[in-house]
Amino acid sequence: MKIRIRREYVLSLVAVLLGLIAGAILMLAIGSNPLKGYLYLFQGGLMSIKRIGNTLATATPLILTGLSVAFAFRTGLFNIGAAGQMLMGGFAATGLALTLETVLPRPLVLLCTILGGTLAGALWGLIPGLLKARFNVNEVVATIMMNWIAFWTVNDGIPAYVRDPNQETQSRGISAVASLKADWLTSLFPGSYINLGLFLAILAALLVAFLLDKTTLGYELKAVGFNRNAAEYAGIKVNRGVVLSMMIAGALAGLAGVVFYTGYATNMQIGVTPSQGFDGIAVSLLGANAPAGAVVAALFFGVLQSGKGFMNAMTDIPPDIADTIIATVIYFAATSVLMERIWSAWRRKRSAKGAAAPAAAGKEAPPPASPDAPAAPKGGA
Repeated sequence: MKIRIRREYVLSLVAVLLGLIAGAILMLAIGSNPLKGYLYLFQGGLMSIKRIGNTLATATPLILTGLSVAFAFRTGLFNIGAAGQMLMGGFAATGLALTLETVLPRPLVLLCTILGGTLAGALWGLIPGLLKARFNVNEVVATIMMNWIAFWTVNDGIPAYVRDPNQETQSRGISAVASLKADWLTSLFPGSYINLGLFLAILAALLVAFLLDKTTLGYELKAVGFNRNAAEYAGIKVNRGVVLSMMIAGALAGLAGVVFYTGYATNMQIGVTPSQGFDGIAVSLLGANAPAGAVVAALFFGVLQSGKGFMNAMTDIPPDIADTIIATVIYFAATSVLMERIWSAWRRKRSAKGAAAPAAAGKEAPPPASPDAPAAPKGGA
């Protein structure tokens, strides 16, 4: 059976390879051994159960923000507002956790925080969706502005409503009742900060894949992204699709905020924008804007983020090298159009050679003339 590999995944692997080569060149430039550097980099993320747990925890919010960006892109939109949606999701979840942790049992507290944070992210995505649908406001500009509104809303909201009495720049810490950390999961990865958010991220990836590939709604949303005019001509409600796409993308990023602030961390700090919101763009690009690709790309970035500290501790290579590798991988993934053209040209050349070979084999050369054969007449009869 012939196995077909999607071209987008091949291009992503090429981007990763080129990024690792660029990182090796940088290590050589500063006089370090790249083989040793990469050995400790990947050991730092995978060498023990604890480090594997930390890698999974680091990758969890990246999976969700990557899904957020990828879903919007698959439906013809650019969601640059995952950071703001993540902030609002985390802020809503933190407020609900601090309010309900003393009056409700743990399962209900977790359910309320997850739903509340997800809804907050969806509402934060609703605004640019409405602006795009009703007034054709560019969603890139709208989502960037929403990031700043979220930033200052959280900056003012934390001191006003959930401030830590002993620290003005952060919220009160949530208790174990409202945290996504679970003792049974921590016992499987002792010493790590893995949490239940990993299962939420995997479930979200499965739901997004099912929605896009197996449902009528997903088909309509993709049709709007592929050709808005044709979708409208076919009777699809384009404006509804735009708004719904941005809400779903915002909900995924809001869930990332829930996972990050109630699972990875225990409180929120003012003046800090979560980098995972912007890293989700890289995850989506490297993952070919597909749910499965986003999961794999997030795990790869999780390994690099978790291992760079260990690499720096064991060698003289600065941890910034790992960030440079990530940036270079993003660069090559973003320029995949050029690599796709090279790939297509190579495929066409290969196909042309394959078509020319049977044609040449099927054309038989004429038999040589016998020396005793009479010469053909030169004139007419």
